Amino acid sequence: MTDGPVPPGKRTGSRVLSAWRQSLLLRVTVTTLVLSLLVVGALGLLMLSRISGGLLDSAERTALAEATVGLADAQRLSTAADTGGATTSPASIVDTIVASLASRAGTPPQYEVLLLSGESDGAGAPERGTNLVGVASVPPDLRAAVAGSNRQSWTFTEIRYLDGRTAPGIAIGAPLTIPGAGPYELYYLFPLTDQQGTLDLVRSAVAVVGALLVLLLGAIAVVVTRQVVTPVRSAAQVAEQFSEGHLEERMEVRGEDDLARLATAFNDMAASLEDQIKRLEDLSAVQQRFVSDVSHELRTPLTTIRMAADVLFEERDQYDAPTARSAELLQTQLDRFEMLLSDLLEISRYDAGAAVLDLDTVDLAAAAVRAIDSVRPLAERRGSPVSLEVSGEPCTAECDPRRVDRILRNLLDNAIEHGEGAPIEVTVASDDDAVAVLVRDHGVGISHDDLEHVFDRFWRADPARARQTGGTGLGLSIALEDTRLHAGRLEAWGVRGEGAAFLLTLPRRADVNVSHSPLELPPPPSQDDDAPGSTDDGESALAAASASSGDPA
Repeated sequence: MTDGPVPPGKRTGSRVLSAWRQSLLLRVTVTTLVLSLLVVGALGLLMLSRISGGLLDSAERTALAEATVGLADAQRLSTAADTGGATTSPASIVDTIVASLASRAGTPPQYEVLLLSGESDGAGAPERGTNLVGVASVPPDLRAAVAGSNRQSWTFTEIRYLDGRTAPGIAIGAPLTIPGAGPYELYYLFPLTDQQGTLDLVRSAVAVVGALLVLLLGAIAVVVTRQVVTPVRSAAQVAEQFSEGHLEERMEVRGEDDLARLATAFNDMAASLEDQIKRLEDLSAVQQRFVSDVSHELRTPLTTIRMAADVLFEERDQYDAPTARSAELLQTQLDRFEMLLSDLLEISRYDAGAAVLDLDTVDLAAAAVRAIDSVRPLAERRGSPVSLEVSGEPCTAECDPRRVDRILRNLLDNAIEHGEGAPIEVTVASDDDAVAVLVRDHGVGISHDDLEHVFDRFWRADPARARQTGGTGLGLSIALEDTRLHAGRLEAWGVRGEGAAFLLTLPRRADVNVSHSPLELPPPPSQDDDAPGSTDDGESALAAASASSGDPA
């Protein structure tokens, strides 16, 4: 089952999340913008609330004062009409009161006036208003409060005009008695248009100023953060160049501040590391040259000694028993000495970078058969039967036949050496991309700590244990180097008392790196002190097992 295409939104979110994790400048800038927006928004709301409250309080006080004076004037006009002696119609009195109050409003009018009948069935009672103001401008709750309390009441409302206009405002009402007409209610309607305009102006000003302030703070955050991030990025770039072998790279030192001291300290550290690395490289070069020179120089006297030893070994039947035994021991040790010189020369080629591959198409199953046949006499002497299982056809790969044969022989020699006479199992498998060989023994095994050194040169888990196969201690190291040349993978597994396993994985094509293996190592042990280790393209899965050589004990 294959996964479908990734949705664009998910890809965008992944890119944004990746940028957020990787960029300190982005995180600081966005955090500053968000916090600035919250602070400016809170301060803007607080300021708008204070200004709005102040404007409304002022408008409320002015309206109440004006309404109180107007109510007194209306009551005076109503009383005067009642005591004037002449008969005046209620409509005339209502018109007089409304006209008098409207004249006080000024031009343009600061308020509107409604004089409404207080009778519930006030049909036929004259009602008047100024400037086409509608009765709907007075909320029913306010009319009920005026009628119920018989005193002045007020509320915020929406002033509605008969021509369709509306405006926010304050409605103030009070009871009024008009002779001959009964109870009335006088309402003052004060539009808050000016206050609303002021609030809109302040709101827009706060929004514009707040946005500019947030952007300015973001720009300041970018500038300030860049001053810190730039030296850090420079240090990261220099460190990357340093890790790639450009030991002369240094940070630029500017000023005398903390960042300048950091750059100076970084450069001092880099200079110290460069000096130590160069000294180690020189020492390593001397050591490699020494090994190479000694190995080559020993070839000539060894050849002479070998010729003499061969003569003695062929004539050993003519000697007495002690002399014949000495000739045999001499031959055996010379064989071991030649093997050691051969391995040292091979290691020196790797150290000098002179090792190359002679590629050919190799059948790993046939190579495993050849390796098993070459070690069969040794396996029979040790009592370790070797079995072969091949799964998957074909098991061919582009590799160097000589080096692959040497890898398999070294792995089998190691298994026989430490197999304690138990069976040894060799498994070969393949898939479309890689070919793998697993060599498994059931001998003494390898502990977790020992796995970290299993490929070290000349390393033994138990140096005191006598060797019986005459190994040089460089077999697994050379196997690892041969695997590296093939861009393959050599992994190790072991548990004390349960045996060990080595898994060789080679790519089918020489120009492709190994990404997986057709075979798997045994599962990790449950014990805390035993765990698998591996090398991937020459790098171990264990933190300390990335080095070169050594047979496990």
